[in-house]
Amino acid sequence: MRGTRRVARHRGAGRWNAGAHGNGPGWTSFLSLMPLLLIAGLALPSAADAQDVENGQRLYERWCAECHGAEGEGDGPAASRMLPRPRDFTEARYQIRTTASGNLPTTGDIMRAIEHGLPGTTMPGWPNLNRSQQRDLTAYLKSLSPFFERLGPPDSLSFESPPGGGEEALESGRQVYTKLECDRCHGSAGRGDGPSAPTLTDWRDQPVRAADLTQPWLFNGGSSVEEIHRRFLTGLDGTPMPTQADALNAGVVDSAQLWDLAYYVRSLAPERVPPPGRNVVRVERIADDEELPAGPGADAWDDVDRYWFPMAGQVLERPRQFEPMVDGVWVEGVHDGSEIALRVSWNDPSQSPDSAWMQWQRRVAGALYADGTPWPTDSLPDRLAVQFPTEIPEGRERPYFLMGSAQKPVYLWRWNSRDGIRESTATGLGTAGPLPESRLQGQATWSAGQWSVVFRRSLEGEGQRISLESGVAVPVAFYAWDGNNAETGKRAAVSSWYFVVLEVPTGNEVYVAPAAVVLLVAGFGVFMVRSARQGETGGGAGDDGSGA
Repeated sequence: MRGTRRVARHRGAGRWNAGAHGNGPGWTSFLSLMPLLLIAGLALPSAADAQDVENGQRLYERWCAECHGAEGEGDGPAASRMLPRPRDFTEARYQIRTTASGNLPTTGDIMRAIEHGLPGTTMPGWPNLNRSQQRDLTAYLKSLSPFFERLGPPDSLSFESPPGGGEEALESGRQVYTKLECDRCHGSAGRGDGPSAPTLTDWRDQPVRAADLTQPWLFNGGSSVEEIHRRFLTGLDGTPMPTQADALNAGVVDSAQLWDLAYYVRSLAPERVPPPGRNVVRVERIADDEELPAGPGADAWDDVDRYWFPMAGQVLERPRQFEPMVDGVWVEGVHDGSEIALRVSWNDPSQSPDSAWMQWQRRVAGALYADGTPWPTDSLPDRLAVQFPTEIPEGRERPYFLMGSAQKPVYLWRWNSRDGIRESTATGLGTAGPLPESRLQGQATWSAGQWSVVFRRSLEGEGQRISLESGVAVPVAFYAWDGNNAETGKRAAVSSWYFVVLEVPTGNEVYVAPAAVVLLVAGFGVFMVRSARQGETGGGAGDDGSGA
């Protein structure tokens, strides 16, 4: 096995030869240097180094080889289902480093990636490995490439402390964003929908997404201003994301402006990252003199609470989708006692079908349709489905979340960018069929890399159309397909079951009851004070009489 040979080579490199082959120091020279080595704090090569690599190899074969391959070349059995592909350790090309672009990572850089993973990729964190195991695994990963031994330990860059943001910094950062043409890939709103986005590939000519800057919890180098600034200085080797150190050295921008850019990029996202997880969509009750918002862009939505629901690829039934474009949806809802309006929004860099993204669609299909499923050759629409049971279940029982079953069907609100909105039922993935005389209405808009769809329907239902009652928790789940990401059929992003609860109307009793309690408590307090005073007055007179 090639990994074993590399361990043997590592052992050989760790020996001090007493003048053999004429290229090693003699023992006299070695002993004379030992005090200096110890003072300098340098680690002396020993048999323990080889042992570390052997321990690391065992860990690698157990936890890493399935994706990264037996020889570390990024070609494991699971690799063909992943974008981006797993790291090829033999190339020693690492994205997340504290070193300059084109340089090797430090040992600490690799250990941090092992412990915390790389969000936005399929590389998970391994906090179950202790520090000793992380060091051993790192030693083995470094043994897979000759560059670590040949080039020696790299130097980390020196990073400044953040100077502080503010409105002026954000405006300056916005200008720098345009000046450095960040919008060419990331788009004007930062959602990864720039004109170059459909053409991006990594160093292996595999499709690679422009980062959605509004979702920094998926940044594989961290989401803080400091971490974003570090990525500007180091770049992401192996991807189209360059280092901005060149622009800094050339005087295109100065250090303060690069910090302003980091503050601006961070401002494109919610303050809390990731957004707090919720289990319930609270559908607000509007006042009697208000109207339900007619479309996605209505101003009324500005005052409605938004709820974030994460999604993941459908990987339980074939054909599976391991790399969906949509990773979550924002949901808002209002009702007026007779009708509900639900707005669902999600980031999607392409308004599918979009001919400009056909190159991307073909690349993704070629990379991920490795299971023999026919490739989609035509442009595909974007789609969304909101799933309910056909009736409110008792207790915690719900239909199978992947569009139900023959025994427990589901009721769907469906939209796609070609055919609009319709109602359906389903008894499993791929079985959705339209209901006659659809009562569902709605509108959809796409702007700057984001879809927003509003569904409107009467609260009352019949047959397989569920009725929505105020104060009752109704299960709900979500599906999304990005057509230009080659998603169709069972290849989709899915969520688990959550709940929708319609706010109960606010009646007069809500206001009367608290007032009544206040009056009752106040009256009781007055009564107690008066009783106490009367007792004090009566008791004093009696005492006086008895003492006469």
